[in-house]
Amino acid sequence: MVKVQIDHFIRAALEIGQSGDNDTLPYDLDAGFIKDKATDLAALCLGLFQGVETGAVGKPATFMNGLAIVSERLLVPSGPHGFRITTKIHPFWNLYLNGLGLAIAEANEGQRSARAHSYRLAPHGPGFFDRTRSWRAYKLATLNEPNLEEEGAVVIQTDIASFYDHIYHHRLENVVKDLAPGSTLAMQIDRILSKLAAGRSFGLPVGGQCARILAEVMMTPIDRSLTDAGLIWHRYVDDYTLICRSRQEAYKALSELSHALADYGLSLNRSKTTILSAKHYRDFISAQLGEGDDSSLALRELDLHFDPYSDNASAEYEKLKQSFDKIDISFLLDLEREKSQPDAFVLAQIGRALKFQEPAVAVQLCATLLDPNNLDAFRASWSKIMRGVYAVRSNDQFTSIFAALDALLDRIPSASGHLLVPEANMLHFLRAIRFVRTDLRGAFVRQTYDSTVSTSVRRACIDCWRHWSDRSNFTRLRNQWQNLGAGEQRMLWLAAGAFGDEGLKTRDQLRGSVAQAWQLGIETVAPGSFAACYEDWVKHAV
Repeated sequence: MVKVQIDHFIRAALEIGQSGDNDTLPYDLDAGFIKDKATDLAALCLGLFQGVETGAVGKPATFMNGLAIVSERLLVPSGPHGFRITTKIHPFWNLYLNGLGLAIAEANEGQRSARAHSYRLAPHGPGFFDRTRSWRAYKLATLNEPNLEEEGAVVIQTDIASFYDHIYHHRLENVVKDLAPGSTLAMQIDRILSKLAAGRSFGLPVGGQCARILAEVMMTPIDRSLTDAGLIWHRYVDDYTLICRSRQEAYKALSELSHALADYGLSLNRSKTTILSAKHYRDFISAQLGEGDDSSLALRELDLHFDPYSDNASAEYEKLKQSFDKIDISFLLDLEREKSQPDAFVLAQIGRALKFQEPAVAVQLCATLLDPNNLDAFRASWSKIMRGVYAVRSNDQFTSIFAALDALLDRIPSASGHLLVPEANMLHFLRAIRFVRTDLRGAFVRQTYDSTVSTSVRRACIDCWRHWSDRSNFTRLRNQWQNLGAGEQRMLWLAAGAFGDEGLKTRDQLRGSVAQAWQLGIETVAPGSFAACYEDWVKHAV
């Protein structure tokens, strides 16, 4: 039974503050706002839920249908040649959805099979999920199955075709109803998802935590069906591994899995379905996990999570730095350069490792990563590389190499401009260049702002002007206030703090319009307002 409480929204707010609202995009300033105003916004969320649940808003479905839930669809690279859509959700609705998702996850966790390894709920926050339940742990669990040792054993590797895109809202609504009978919770989730999917009845928004929770909720009855059928299976998100005694049994197992998925509108990806002998499977997984390459294996196994807010942050940081003494990062990067298809996970770990290197090593690694030829080969790992570069460029311990990093970044628009076409890539790049203005960057950001249709990209441009104290562009936008979207207005309101008296006067002049311009349609239902929370936060924001 699901019981939505204020603690769910507070934990969701703190998680967003720690991890961001969408893991395919760079950390957004709104995430800091959500964290800092967690208590006030959580009360707003709970008030909304209770208003819908009790019917205080009128007919619940009618009220939900009348809400305008703002979101933006952005292009994100997927693999070396493909793309996918990620969804940037209005910060309040992202918080509301994540809070509801957390309450659902708590009710569902006890029903999940131990063979489902992905996104297991952690008992304590702020993070939602148990970080030890990784893809690597999933693969190792398959190798520990006793049946794998039987003569003639075979292993099926397969995945679900376009998993998030094909999740049908009505079937998901029914599963949530089973967890929360008599509640409007399932209906609320269904209506919000429908609005995020532009009225379509299928698809989860990629990148946010609630989508992961809802996907696992959807898979729980399917997993249970496989167990009831006597199959030996393991799953991580949309990847399935089934262990069978023979090829004949494997054929039957695939049929059983296909039927179970079809009952919920899902299907297997035929091009990614393989059947291997037990020996070949063990060899394949050993290669996948990097066994046999000491440096690569050490890098893969290294937990690069660093929590700067922990009680012993300095010691943890030094421990991680020491972990690299036996790992030749430069050597591993050179190996990836030689591959026709670089290993995305190794590149991701290298990106995460940049901030733990000495400045002289870090700048050499960045020069290799950002070389136009290499960057094109590494394009599938753009976000991880740019996160790593940003982590170095934002750290005063690397002041001695800032100029060199800036020179490397400034080459990208002319030498690798095609990589900036996906909006997510552009957001990562704008975040990396916002530390210092040059004429080249000034012209690039202005041209980007004027040519893009993306609200998120425009917000990132305004953030650059905020960091640069670019008065001319601030004044230009201030004069266009009424033509700006609410998201751009919020960013410009924050940016005003960088312009002294002019900024303060701008806020005074515009204050009367923000309550209406930023309203969510819930102001009469819950205590306080989103606009008032944001105004108050900006007073103390850096």
